[in-house]
Amino acid sequence: MILEVEGPQLPNRQGADSLTIPEVMTYYRVPGLSVAVIHDFAIHWAKSWGVADVETGASATNETLYQAASASKPVAAMASLKAVEIGRFGLDQDVNTILTSWRLPDAPFEGGPPVTPRTLMSHTSGTGDGFGFPGYEPGAPLPTVQQILDGQPPSNVGPVRLVRRPLSAAHYSGGGVMIQQIALTDAVGTPFTDIMQNWILGPIGMSSSTFEQPLSADREKLTARGHNGLGKSMGARWHVYPEQAAAGLWTTATDLAKFMIEVQRTVGGQPSSVLTRAMMQEMVTPVGVGSYAVGFSIARYGEGWYFEHGGSNWGFRCISIAHLAKGYGLVVMTNGDNGHSVTQEIRDRVARAYGWDTLDKPIMR
Repeated sequence: MILEVEGPQLPNRQGADSLTIPEVMTYYRVPGLSVAVIHDFAIHWAKSWGVADVETGASATNETLYQAASASKPVAAMASLKAVEIGRFGLDQDVNTILTSWRLPDAPFEGGPPVTPRTLMSHTSGTGDGFGFPGYEPGAPLPTVQQILDGQPPSNVGPVRLVRRPLSAAHYSGGGVMIQQIALTDAVGTPFTDIMQNWILGPIGMSSSTFEQPLSADREKLTARGHNGLGKSMGARWHVYPEQAAAGLWTTATDLAKFMIEVQRTVGGQPSSVLTRAMMQEMVTPVGVGSYAVGFSIARYGEGWYFEHGGSNWGFRCISIAHLAKGYGLVVMTNGDNGHSVTQEIRDRVARAYGWDTLDKPIMR
């Protein structure tokens, strides 16, 4: 298998010119790994390595559930775009005219333009939260979304507030995504978990995925444990994330690859399960400030343009990346704090093995 035998030498591996995937995992102390490779707008193959839990020794399989962390954000964004498409609110509507159970203070900021769903989901709304969400121990009291946004107990982070005018700068904001979550649920009148299941996960066929926080008992037994940078247990198996849209998706590499393919196919004019082609274009078209579209980061690598999102939760790391036009991509999920080193290694190997245009040089005329 090409992926197994080709790859750059890792640091401090004297004389090692080829390493197996388990050797890479051992070097970086990442216990479990799941990979799904996209080719020709379909999952070409999926495979798992290592263990889901160092305490039990349970093997990681393609059915093991990992936390998607911030890769939850584009999945949640698709639901808000569905709400726009069916007329629940406008993508460029003042969010305070959508919200009914909470209100964004001090908006508009200094007489500037309104905060809108578009700016909230592209990290250009002007919210100033610089924190990530650390999550909560299983069984701990969980805050409501309103308590999260106001920084009120039992929330473990500060309040989400405006610090600049919308579209004046890009500033990554999980808090902004949570404002959009509550706008979506206020407008639809349905719990977020149900919206995501009925509008996105179900139609796309992401049958192993859920935004349940905390998980139901039958799902818990399928989960990977989160591990620290030494590949060790940290006590709790994982943290609970009431910040569902920002960090709350449990999924598999295969399911998340199905989501990436849904975007690719729809943008390419193929039949869609969720959005029209015009609406899906919003997910891959940068808003004009920063690198984000509605949900995804958009980047040029070599001669190709890609939409992508990574994720970092307590004990979990992942990446999801796909080409805008050529029908290939990759999802990598890990259950260790050093997982990004492994995901980058896998990404490099897949790009070489499949001839991605990340490696292409500009044609000189």
